[in-house]
Amino acid sequence: MYKYLLPSVLIIGLSACQTAPTSSVSEPSATTAPIKSQINAQLQQAIDTSWQISLDESPSLAYSLGAQSAAGKLQNLSPESLASLNQRRIELLSQIKALNRAELSADDVINAKILQDQVQNSVDQYRYKDHYIPLSAESGFHAYIASISKGRFAKVEDYQNYISQLKALPTYFAQQTYWLKQGLKAGITPAKVTLNGFETSISAFIVPAKESGYYGPFTEYPEYFTAAEKVALTEQGLALVTDTVLPEYQAFYDFMVNEYIPNARNDIAASKLPDGEAFYENRVRYYTTLDMTSDEVHQLGLSEVKRIRAEMQQIIDELEFEGSFADFLHFLRTDPQFYPKTAEELLKEAAYIAKKADAMLPKYFGKLPRQPYGIAPVPAEIAPKYTTGRYSGSNRDDEPGYYWVNTYALDKRPLYEMEALTLHEAVPGHHLQISLNRELTDLPDFRRYSYISAFGEGWGLYSEYLGLEAGFYQDPYSNFGRLTYEMWRAARLVVDTGMHAKGWSRQQAMDFMASNTALSLHNVTTEIDRYISWPGQALSYKIGELTIKRLRAQAEQALGENFDIRAFHDAVLANGSVPMSILEQQINDFIKQQQAAL
Repeated sequence: MYKYLLPSVLIIGLSACQTAPTSSVSEPSATTAPIKSQINAQLQQAIDTSWQISLDESPSLAYSLGAQSAAGKLQNLSPESLASLNQRRIELLSQIKALNRAELSADDVINAKILQDQVQNSVDQYRYKDHYIPLSAESGFHAYIASISKGRFAKVEDYQNYISQLKALPTYFAQQTYWLKQGLKAGITPAKVTLNGFETSISAFIVPAKESGYYGPFTEYPEYFTAAEKVALTEQGLALVTDTVLPEYQAFYDFMVNEYIPNARNDIAASKLPDGEAFYENRVRYYTTLDMTSDEVHQLGLSEVKRIRAEMQQIIDELEFEGSFADFLHFLRTDPQFYPKTAEELLKEAAYIAKKADAMLPKYFGKLPRQPYGIAPVPAEIAPKYTTGRYSGSNRDDEPGYYWVNTYALDKRPLYEMEALTLHEAVPGHHLQISLNRELTDLPDFRRYSYISAFGEGWGLYSEYLGLEAGFYQDPYSNFGRLTYEMWRAARLVVDTGMHAKGWSRQQAMDFMASNTALSLHNVTTEIDRYISWPGQALSYKIGELTIKRLRAQAEQALGENFDIRAFHDAVLANGSVPMSILEQQINDFIKQQQAAL
C-alpha cells in the first residue's frame, strides 16, 4: 500500500516522449483545426484551473513547487474556505463535462477523463462530508501534520517558515476539531470500535519538549549558521514546542478521550451513515474505477477466495502436514521459527529481499527509474495500529522513497510474508511504478501529483505475482505467504462489501479473514478496522490486479512467441496511473502496434 502524501493521492502520467502506445490521430483539416484548437484551449484552461485549486488548497504542495507565497502556511480548513473550494470545483466540473471530446486528441481524451474523475471525487467527498472525519483507524491529522518537522532545513529562512507553521498549529487543530464536532452532531464519525486505543497515537506526541519530534530541527543546524542564529532559533523553537505544540496535543487528547470517542457511532457500516448506501456505492465505483456494484464485487471476491483456497491446500498437502487447514494456520501463527527476534533482523530480511528484487528488474523492464529507495521502520508513534508495511514516496529529486516495515509486535510479523510484502511495497511494486510516474515530466501537474488506487494497488499486487516468475517463493512457506497475501486481497472484496453493504458484523468479517488467510490475528484486527474506517479503498487491489493479469493474457495470446514481457510492462507503466478502462484501451493499442511491427 502506498502512503499518500496528498489528500487525493499521488502520481499519474502520459508523455509524448514515451514509447507507450497511443491511438493514431489523423492531421486536422483546415476547417477542423480552429475548432480543435478551441477545444484544446478549453481543456487546458480547465486543467490550469483545477491545478490552481489544488495549489490554493495545499500550501505544502504549492511551496514544494516553488510558490514562495505559501511558505510557512498550513492548510486553511475553515468552513468558508472549504465551501469556496467546493463551489469552484462544481463550476469547473460543469465546464469539463461540456467539452466536446470528439474534437480532442487521444491523449487529451485521457486527460479530460482523469481530470473529470478527480474533480468529481472532490465534489463527492465534500457532499458526503468526508472532511467531518479527518481520522482513520490507523491515525489522523494530528500525526500527519507532524511531517512538517521532517522537511529540509538548510537556511535560516527554512527555520523561520517552520516557526510560522508551529505558530499556525492552534488554528489548524481548532479547525479540525470543529469538523470533528460537526461530525458528532451529524452522526458522521468513525465506528467507535475502530477508535479503541486511538488515544495512544496522540499521547505519543505528549513528551518532554526536548524529546518532541517537533523540536528535532532545533537540535541540529548546518555548520555555516552563526552561533547567534542557532541560539535565537533554538530559543524560539523550544518556547513554541513547550507553550504551543504540546498544549495543543494535550487538549486534543482530552477532547478525544472525554468527548469524541465515547460518542462515536456504534454502527460499523458505511451504509448506516446519512445517505450511506449511495455513499458506499460511490466509493465502490471510485476505487475500482469501474461501473461495478457492491454485490458484483462481493460475488467476485467469493469466487477468488475459493480458487486461492484450493492453491493453498495444495501446498499444505505437498508439505504433508497432518491436520486441517485451520490447524496449519495455527501452526504458522504460533511457531517461533517463522518470526523475527529483533527489529534489526526483520529490517535486514526486508533489505536482503529488496536487493534480490532489484536484480530481477532488467529482465522484466526496459525502463527503470533513477530515484533509489531506502528501508525504514514505521514511525513508533503510529506503529501499533498501522499496517504491516507501506511505501512512502518523495516528490523531491534529492530524497529517496522509503519502504516502511512495521517492527512493532515482532511476534505478529511473520517472515514467510516478507517476500510478497517487499515486492509489493518496494520493487517491482510501488517504488518502481511511482518513481517512473515522477519522471513523466511532460504530464500535466494534476496527473503527476495524483494516484489512482486501482492502478497503483493493482500493480502492487501484480508485482507479488510477478515474483513467482522471477524465482522468488522457493520456500513453500514463503509461497504460502504469497498466496495468503493474495487471499487477503480477495477476502477484502468479501468483507469490505459484507460489512458496508450486507450487514456483516466486525466479528464476522474478522472470522472470515482469519479462517482464510495466515495473517496474524493482530494484523487481521488492524486490517478489518482499516476497512471499516476507509470504505471501499481495499477493493482497488484485487480489481486492479485481475485487470492487469487479464490484459497480459490477452497480449500473450494475441502476440504468441513475439510477446515481450519487458515491452508489456513498459506499456502498462509508461502512461502513468490511469483508470482500468483507459488501461485496457492502451494495451489494446499496444497489441495492435506490436502486430503491425511484425
